[in-house]
Amino acid sequence: MNIVVVGLSHKTAPVEIREKLSIPEANLEESLATLKGYPNISEVAIISTCNRLEIYAVAEEADRGVVEITQFLSEVAKISFYDLRKHLFALLHQDSVRHLMRVSAGLESMVLGEGQILSQVKNTHKLSQKYKGMSRLLDRLFKQAITAGKRVRSETNIGTGAVSISSAAVELAYTKVDNLSSKKVAIIGAGKMSCLLVKHLLAKGANSIAIVNRSQRRAQELANKFSDASIEIFSLSSMNSAIANSDLVFTSTSATQPIIHRALLEECLPDGKSLMLFDISVPRNIAADVSEMDLVKAYNVDDLKAVVAANYETRRQMAAEAEVLLEEEIESFENWWQSLETVPTISSLRSKVETIREQELEKALSRLGTEFAEKHQEVIEALTRGIVNKILHEPMVQLRAQQDIEARKRALQTLQTLFDLDIKEQFG
Repeated sequence: MNIVVVGLSHKTAPVEIREKLSIPEANLEESLATLKGYPNISEVAIISTCNRLEIYAVAEEADRGVVEITQFLSEVAKISFYDLRKHLFALLHQDSVRHLMRVSAGLESMVLGEGQILSQVKNTHKLSQKYKGMSRLLDRLFKQAITAGKRVRSETNIGTGAVSISSAAVELAYTKVDNLSSKKVAIIGAGKMSCLLVKHLLAKGANSIAIVNRSQRRAQELANKFSDASIEIFSLSSMNSAIANSDLVFTSTSATQPIIHRALLEECLPDGKSLMLFDISVPRNIAADVSEMDLVKAYNVDDLKAVVAANYETRRQMAAEAEVLLEEEIESFENWWQSLETVPTISSLRSKVETIREQELEKALSRLGTEFAEKHQEVIEALTRGIVNKILHEPMVQLRAQQDIEARKRALQTLQTLFDLDIKEQFG
């Protein structure tokens, strides 16, 4: 079996391609089931964020698995297989393991060391378990990657003051206006990204913030986290009024289609009113046609790269420290993965010894007489089972711990020959 990853990110595809391949949580169960329906794929997990879509899979044949995942993505995006391929990357075996570790640690993020990706990896693991996408291999891989991400954040300084997509958007806005404290700001959406937007806007001096959200309760909960600030709450039906009253608008919703477009702005904006829009959602919340308006400036996640680049050099040394920790986690996973080849032999040996134990126990009990056997059967059975477990325990521990691949193979072959074991592949 092989671990593969196929995907795209801010490094390989522009936002107009990424938004076509965003898989919302509501569609995740169906997507996992579709992927597991391909003949080569037995386990699968999907990471879908504003800057990446990555599909991790356990495939019988690595190359065929890559083709099947690419075919799935082509159908999701409604882009031809060959047109889509130029935007995708595919990694096999240890490269796919290393990539997930780096993703979890924030080393593959647009914002080097950003912390939100770790919670997204955790969520992917949880949902893939819930919808039965992953089994033994991917479950272990994601647990190891989550451990790696936590270690990088606790044992290095890469997460200290790390900017997020939200803070990068606020930083971009800060460079575009003379005085943020004199501007009225509206935030559409009330999720985690919006919470970070409020935090960073307040830190930059903003003092007039409105939150627009479908659920006013959720918007109020967000506002309550910043009790010292004056934050207005608007329902989604009042979005036009909130926009018309603002100088800057940030959007961060899970909508799959644009919620702000030229016709809406032409209807709600007063004559001569200028507006800046910052869209940190994928799929985009702001339609491309708003850029055709003379007094409207619109920015999306791809426009944040210059802000992010300014922070990169100061974080590069921290990233090098993180890489050392990741190698330890990669080695740990690889050792576990290689040890799986011992499982069929161990299972077969245990099964054979257990069969012998049961046969000999039955003979002994029949010789002891019915009355004695019934009275003491549990004790005798526990005795024989304990002897078997103690005899097998140390050899099995040593076999699993053997890191020399050739030495392990020789030991397995010796066991198979000495005990005439019938080995069957066991996975999942």
